[in-house]
Amino acid sequence: MVSKSSGSSGYSAGRIRARDVDRVNTRARLDIAYEEGQLGADEYHDRSGRAAAAETLAQLHSLVADLQASPGSADLGLPRPESLRTRHRGEYPAGVRARDEDRAAACVILDAALGDGQLSVDDHRTLTELAGAAKTLGDLADLTGDLQRPVGAPAEPRRPRSRRGWFAAGAAVVVVCAAVAGFSATHRSAATPDVALGAEPAQVQPLVVPMPELTTADGFALVRERYRAKFGGTVVDELTLFPGYALVEAAPAGQPNRVVRWDYRGGFMPSGDPTTRPVGTATFDLAAVDPAVLGRLLAEAPGLLRVEGGAVSHVSFETDTISHAPQISIYAGNSFDESGYLETTPAGDMVRVSPFGG
Repeated sequence: MVSKSSGSSGYSAGRIRARDVDRVNTRARLDIAYEEGQLGADEYHDRSGRAAAAETLAQLHSLVADLQASPGSADLGLPRPESLRTRHRGEYPAGVRARDEDRAAACVILDAALGDGQLSVDDHRTLTELAGAAKTLGDLADLTGDLQRPVGAPAEPRRPRSRRGWFAAGAAVVVVCAAVAGFSATHRSAATPDVALGAEPAQVQPLVVPMPELTTADGFALVRERYRAKFGGTVVDELTLFPGYALVEAAPAGQPNRVVRWDYRGGFMPSGDPTTRPVGTATFDLAAVDPAVLGRLLAEAPGLLRVEGGAVSHVSFETDTISHAPQISIYAGNSFDESGYLETTPAGDMVRVSPFGG
């Protein structure tokens, strides 16, 4: 059951959730304590059972707090709850509105928490839906505030520096530059030619962060996370990925008799007005797709389809109208207009292969 506090004060340190590895390490420490005679049989079994069912780090700490350290337990320590608090000075106030990328970052943390045993499947599903619908940074903080964050987890949004801060930083840069210039003037090597006055300064190239091709495993994962962050779920009527953009058809929340077509090019934009949709239309849950399995299929598709020198042109995710089963269709082609397609289940099991010339 998910129980979240209201407001933006975050969680008490004692409510930080435990991972599977924390529970395993605690039981290992109890094993050592039992072997050393620190615990009797009854108390050992009682504590081991409580460790296996513990939900928080505080519960685990209470089970080993009165035990002596042993050489064999040196690598079995638990994180201190107070060291895992995720609130930072200088962050935005809790009432500031969240962006799509903030919601996506929260979903990354929730996914990691599911993987390491902090969340159950039901809790993960509920929290992910809440993250997709979150309006403020405080709402997102309440959903992730009791979780241990994995290494490399997205950082919380931080305030931009004030103008006064920028002025102070700029003044410091000026002082440093002046010092460097003075040093250069007095220590210039005779072999270093002077730069002519009026010479064009070297142009600084802008830093461009490329978006992955969407017909790749990384591209699919990106679109899925952005869709989940935007709409609070992963269910669509149909998703089609092209190298540089994606098309999505899905029913708006609370309107099962309507369908909206979305165009994704770094963000979701509606493409046309909503149209009528049969209420019983079959859907496809993008969460059922393993990006690693999809990546293997995408890499193998041109060869399986006998498209020499070809590449994946587009990928569709929808439910087959005849079998009513969810299906992934991968299309490949080359510059000679040779093409083919294959169909698989979300798990990667082959359903049909239609190669070029076949």
